[in-house]
Amino acid sequence: MAVTEDDVRRALGAVPAPDGAGSLAESTALSAISISGGRVIFAIETSPERAGALESVRKAAEAAVRALPGVSDVLVALTADRPAGSAPAPRPASPMAARGGRAAPPGATPPPARPAGGAEMRGAGVPGVRHIIAVASGKGGVGKSTTAANLALALKRQGLRVGLMDADVYGPSVPTLFALHEKPEVEDKMMKPLQAHGLKIMSIGFLVDEGTAMIWRGPMVMSALTQMLTEVSWGELDVLVVDMPPGTGDAQLTMAQRVRLSGAVIVSTPQDLALADARRGVAMFQKVDVPILGIVENMSYYCCPNCGHRADLFGHGGARAEAQRMGAPFLGEIPLAIEIREGADAGAPIVAFAPDSEHAQAYARIAEGVWTRLTKGAPGRTPPRIVIER
Repeated sequence: MAVTEDDVRRALGAVPAPDGAGSLAESTALSAISISGGRVIFAIETSPERAGALESVRKAAEAAVRALPGVSDVLVALTADRPAGSAPAPRPASPMAARGGRAAPPGATPPPARPAGGAEMRGAGVPGVRHIIAVASGKGGVGKSTTAANLALALKRQGLRVGLMDADVYGPSVPTLFALHEKPEVEDKMMKPLQAHGLKIMSIGFLVDEGTAMIWRGPMVMSALTQMLTEVSWGELDVLVVDMPPGTGDAQLTMAQRVRLSGAVIVSTPQDLALADARRGVAMFQKVDVPILGIVENMSYYCCPNCGHRADLFGHGGARAEAQRMGAPFLGEIPLAIEIREGADAGAPIVAFAPDSEHAQAYARIAEGVWTRLTKGAPGRTPPRIVIER
């Protein structure tokens, strides 16, 4: 028997409301309810300060709905889209429910901006994961996701235990890059990452229908990223590579503030427009004290496969010069190559299907540079010097 919205509201009639209403079903804090098959998704509006205290309400709502016949999955999120203290008002469907998209598995809990007691949630690690690195860019279209996928594979070829997390909520590319389109299994409220070429892989693209328009606001993005980090059975990893969305928005700040990043790799093309945005990305990570492991110049040059003629379609050497100017390591150049594009489109990144090729070796050198900086410390960071005046 298919569950209906009326069924859900009746179940929520037994859950206390966070705003003094008779029940959560009568509360204006309850968002629109989305039902897709047996999956039920809704949100409870609150302020960041109260989110920790309302965790018991969230759990009670989740349990009440999960007990309904025909319900397979439930996601209840605490959101803070509204400024604290403002009057609640009727609102359209929750961002989590937009376009009928599927979200994280049952038991997923979005983090409050501050935990109970007001302490900052900053710099937490992921159990079993030695290093978390962000692969970022200041703008889209520079090949960041392809670089992240091949970097992860190149690190794996060094004998390391590697995971890849696709944090690009609005445009996940990892499912296409690895031809993975199954849903992750859930065991004891933990998602199992999918696997390909020896990598453990998780992407928001595994949890939503392909082509779904993701119109989530900041709190929902923060919730999804935190779930993919902390509610996934990553196991023991030497490196977790995180493919970040372009720019310097909510996702970047969430990663920088809520987990202990070992460093960031910035991907750029050589032209001035891309470098200006890459510069902003570097500045953002530096402001939140995340080491810059290095800069990669992608689409650095093009060699004709027929005649061997080389052309610098987007200029050349700009990322190297920018790295030198900022005092950041330069990790290497990746050409604009048909083989790299074909492998990405076919779900077989070049490091996986042609590991001995010239292009795969370029990624291997970048991976070596990243691992060296992770294990020996990122260069360019001068230790503090204590001066005692007499």
